Amino acid sequence: MNRIFDKPVEEIIEKRKSVRTFGDKALNDVDKKELQNYMDSLSNPFGIKVKFFFLDAGENRKSLGTYGVIKGTVDYIGAQVNDGPFALEALGYEMEKLILFAASRNVGTCWLGGTFKREDFRKAMDIENGKLFPAITPVGYPRIAKSMTDNLVRFISKGDQRKPWGEIFFTDDFSHPLSREEAKAYKEVLEMVRLAPSASNKQPWRVLRVNGSFHFYEARSPGYSDAFSYDIQRLDLGIALCHFHLTASEKNLQGRIMMESAPDIDVPAHHEYRFSWISD
Repeated sequence: MNRIFDKPVEEIIEKRKSVRTFGDKALNDVDKKELQNYMDSLSNPFGIKVKFFFLDAGENRKSLGTYGVIKGTVDYIGAQVNDGPFALEALGYEMEKLILFAASRNVGTCWLGGTFKREDFRKAMDIENGKLFPAITPVGYPRIAKSMTDNLVRFISKGDQRKPWGEIFFTDDFSHPLSREEAKAYKEVLEMVRLAPSASNKQPWRVLRVNGSFHFYEARSPGYSDAFSYDIQRLDLGIALCHFHLTASEKNLQGRIMMESAPDIDVPAHHEYRFSWISD
């Protein structure tokens, strides 16, 4: 097994939950340094530069707005990237890998894409003009007892629900769902994709297996990204790929990620090809 973290990635993915209520203890220096070092080591399969920012909110914490979603003592991590093809997928991939690393150290996180005051954080993190700044995450130690707000947000976002296999994984074409048994060596890999977090838990990825390779499509929710200048669901495709890639690597399943390998098939409405995992 090619271990990526100090724990199996499947164990980390299965146990990680979005944390919105934190305790009063700030991150200790060891965890803070480990997170910052890991941020500096990150890369993505698209070869796109993503820049991370660690914000020790300190005295300014109360002035940074999350619309009441985040409570307790936390620092924040955000990221910027140049706009362009696969920019959001690259950022989603790297940020999810960082979030899984934090989870391996028992540090709580929560993807925030729309529930934070973007301009306040942009200024506090000194994000460059013209750069995409689509998401942040709080980082801190979870409070054992969740707040009413935390439970409400989880209920509204359906945070504990995931789509069944038959809705997101297919074989040969989009009229034939892929079963766990048919997935064979990739059964656990795809299950980790199914468990990946996404905005409003919409899971906008569809994975099509053709001749042993896996092709990722975005099943766009019409109107969902209208409030943004970009398609925020592309972040989710990067998150899904992160789970796929890390799990496949731990299982020594060899392959490479390519962006121009769409199979010649009919595609449902609002579906768009993004990238492929070509098995070796």
